[in-house]
Amino acid sequence: MRNILPFLTRIPVNGDFEKIQKELWAIPLVAPISSALPVLVLYLKLPLANILAVLALYLTIGLLHLDGLADWADGIMVKGERERKIKAMKDLNTGIAGLFAVAMALFLQVYSLPLVPFYSIYLAELNSKYAMLLGLSTKRPLGHGLGAYFMEGMSRRQLVIGTLLYAILYLPVALFNPVALVGLVGLLFAPYMIRLSFKNFGGINGDCLGAIAEITRAGTLLVLAFVWWCV
Repeated sequence: MRNILPFLTRIPVNGDFEKIQKELWAIPLVAPISSALPVLVLYLKLPLANILAVLALYLTIGLLHLDGLADWADGIMVKGERERKIKAMKDLNTGIAGLFAVAMALFLQVYSLPLVPFYSIYLAELNSKYAMLLGLSTKRPLGHGLGAYFMEGMSRRQLVIGTLLYAILYLPVALFNPVALVGLVGLLFAPYMIRLSFKNFGGINGDCLGAIAEITRAGTLLVLAFVWWCV
């Protein structure tokens, strides 16, 4: 797990990049670490806790996935052949579609948090990390970047271990409050995003993985906020 932390967070630990391929199963284990500071902020009910919690989250995980979401959205919105979409996604300039997608992802998280229990951001981050594992398990790389490199090391065994870890990490919250099981619905955003990536780009790269992670987290918080508002 130590080797994967520097890639998925900004936590200053030394890791061996060459060993990440063998630690993909540990991606769900990053969620308790990456969500620890946001959960604390929400638990303490600090002023503007929802905004501070989102800032704390991105202070911990960085903006790499948000950047991926922006690039992914730019590619999705381009009309025409697949090559044009891929070119737009890889363009260094961020278009209006990318800016809109990032803004909506941030707004959904900020405005959902006041409606849900403090631990909801942990569940959302857990879904987000597991969604990345699901994306890697498709083993349909786009190009020869980091996404393809990680998919080379992905195996059924790693997926099974990662799934068990996800269930174990989710279980304590579900036992504490069974309503939290509704958060599992947020995982449906992952296959939807994967399907969109296949349809528009023909595969998954690092930008797609970032988009999958961000939309799954925001979508999970939206689902939880709706349920708790109804309850």
